[in-house]
Order: sequence, then structure tokens, then C-alpha cells
Amino acid sequence: MQKDIDPALSAPRPTFAEALAVWTRIGLLSFGGPAGQIAMMHRVLVDERRWIDEQRFLNALNFCMLLPGPEATQLATYVGWRLHGIKGGLAAGILFVLPGALMMLLLSMLYAAFGKLPLAEALLTGVKAAVLAVVLEALIRIARRALKGGVDWLLAGLAFAAIYLFGVPFPVIVFAAALFGFLRGRSDATADPVAAAGVPPDVTPARTAATAALWLAIWAAPLAALAGIYGRDHVLTDISLFFSKLAVVTFGGAYAVLAYMREAVPSDYGWLTKLEMVDALGLAETTPGPLILVTQFVGFLGAMRQGGGDPWLMGALGAFATTWATFAPCFLWIFVGAPYIERLNANPKLKSALAAVTAAVVGVVLNLTVTFAVDVLAPTSSERWFGWLRLYLPDLSGISGLAAALSLVAIAMTFRFHRSILETLAACAALSLAAYLLAVR
Repeated sequence: MQKDIDPALSAPRPTFAEALAVWTRIGLLSFGGPAGQIAMMHRVLVDERRWIDEQRFLNALNFCMLLPGPEATQLATYVGWRLHGIKGGLAAGILFVLPGALMMLLLSMLYAAFGKLPLAEALLTGVKAAVLAVVLEALIRIARRALKGGVDWLLAGLAFAAIYLFGVPFPVIVFAAALFGFLRGRSDATADPVAAAGVPPDVTPARTAATAALWLAIWAAPLAALAGIYGRDHVLTDISLFFSKLAVVTFGGAYAVLAYMREAVPSDYGWLTKLEMVDALGLAETTPGPLILVTQFVGFLGAMRQGGGDPWLMGALGAFATTWATFAPCFLWIFVGAPYIERLNANPKLKSALAAVTAAVVGVVLNLTVTFAVDVLAPTSSERWFGWLRLYLPDLSGISGLAAALSLVAIAMTFRFHRSILETLAACAALSLAAYLLAVR
């Protein structure tokens, strides 16, 4: 029996079992953050399997970058939906997230149990140094892609000044950049033939509204149940609300999300310290799946520390609430928007809005890079306000020579020798551990 061939495919449509095997492989091997994950999916899905053609893959990627939340997860969900409908999208999205989520839960538990041991702290010193190089590389990669002209550089500079010097909330920066880009976009540009293909005829406004209502209910129901059981003032309710808000307003990928959390979590909620936020990113870099799983670490420790009762149960519930609030919206955005992806890509004003947001995100990630560098190299630094002006002042007397040396090693491995994230993390952790063992002998 001949397999169906979709116009978007240059090879026969795979069976659901074949797709499950590939999604499992991608979920287990998708290290390296969104750029590496998207490159891996392109190689497997477009070049090797030919399950989706180049133009539709790029159109879907453009759409996913317009959405809040993890674009790589949403891209996997879209391709799964394209191949096998709702069940295909669910399988692709869940398998992309699940391996990393389980590993992050295990690492969070180990951190909670042993994170303050000198041996564990020595390992994390090396991990933090490696993370600094990873964030610096991400900044350069995003800047090369996003900053194509003087206006883009200006937007990035204004975004950095707004968040670094004046503490402007990240959602305000995103909204302002999107509005500027939308108003600046041309309305007379022509779209490519694929993008102009339009919406499938069986997709109606009523069907779209029903899909949106269903997935809004799926997103909200477990979180509302936690709030009903533990009460409005409980930390689990705060976690559910905070990360649900994050799922709606955090455009620009995991590093932008982390920049927002670094400002809000320590000062507004006290779930983690700023140095623990660096630890969180380091652990997330060691796991497969979306880098935004860093949020699960925050939810686990926040609930464990402030939930009352059994701390391990609270931590597990906090991890669940965080992961659900972060990833359930991905299915809402894709299942509602997937039929419209190609038509939306024909709208030059939306593309202009995306370009402006991406440029502003460069400034936000620059803020993350600067503040991370200060936290890693001079942990006793402080933040001070002078009226409307905020300065993050490094304590030069508290600079760690070991952290500085390990950061230079990580930068050399990343930029000079082009080693992978995992290799850099492992090398810096091993060197830090060796320095600790020599010091205590």
C-alpha cells in the first residue's frame, strides 16, 4: 500500500511509530540550547528524512519566533502536527521536553540535598565559569542574526539601557519594540508563494475558537486545582501565576526568560538568590531538551523552601506547576495558530515586529551577560539605586581568581577550539574540582 504524500513533504509520510522513534531520538540528544536544537531538527527532518520542505520549515520557525515561550519546542510540535495531526503534535512536543524535564528534576533534588557541600560547590564554580562563556556565545550569535542595520543596533542599545540602568520590566521592553516594528513595517511587500497559500478550507473561526478554549482549559485546570487545594497565598499558587505570566510575555527564547527571572525571582519572591540563578542555568545546560527547563529548577527550590509540609512533595509539585505553566501554552499557540502559519508569514508588519523584538532581545541578553559576569567573577557585588538610575557595582576586592581563570579556559574552549557545551562544562567542572582537592590536601 502506497504511503500518502503531503505537498509539503518530498518523501512519503512516515508512520506514527517511525515518527515516535525520531522524536525520542531528538528529545534525548537535543543539547546546546535552541540554536543547536533547531539545527538538529533541520538536519533530521528536512535533510535526512525529508518530512517537511525547507520553505515550510523556515515559515514555521519564523512563526514560532513570534510566539512567547520556547521556539524549539513549538517548532517540534508544529512538525509533529503537520505529520500526524493533534496526536503527532502532542507526541513531538512531549518527547522533546520529557527527557530533559526528568533529568532536571533529578538534578534539582541532588542540588537541594547536596548543593551546599564543599565538593558540590567546587563543581558548580566550574559550571558557572562555563556558563559565562555559553551566554557570551549566545549573545554574539543572536546579535549576528538580529542586528542588520543602524535601527537594530539602536533598539538593542536602548533595550540594554532600559533594563540595566533603569530596571524597566522585560515585558514593557518587548511590547515597545514590537509596537515600533509593527508601525515601521511596510504593508506593500509581496510574500513568497508558499506563504501566500492561505488557510486550509476546513479551518473556520468557530473551530479555532473551540481549539483555543479547550487548550486554555487544559492549561489552567491543574494550576487552578493546586490553588484550590493550597489557597491563594500559597507558594504553589504564586509559582503557577508567575510562570503562566512568563509563558505569555517572554519573547526571545530562554536567555531572555532567564534575564527576566534573574530580576524578578530573587527580589520579588525570594525563591532563589542571584547566584543560584547562575547555578540553575548551568544545570539546564547539562540536560537535553529546552533550555527554558531552567524554570523547573526555580519552581522546585521555591516550593521546597516555602511550601511547608513535606519539602520533597512541595518541591515535586513546584516542579510540576512550573513545567506545566511553561509548556502547556506551547500546544495552545501551535494548535490554534498552525493552520494560519503560512498566511501569517505573508504579513510584512508582523515580520517587522519580530525583527524589532529580536533586536531588543540582544540588549536584554547583553544585560544578562554583564550581570552574570559580575555574579560569577565577583560574588560579593551589590546593586545600588541613585534615584531612577540603577548601577550593578562589582566588588573588585572580592574577585575570584579561580573563577576568572576558569572563565578564560571556557572562553578559549568555546571560541578558539570550538568545543561543545558539554565538553566545556565537564572540563571546567573537573578543573575546579581538582583545584579544590589540591587546596584541602
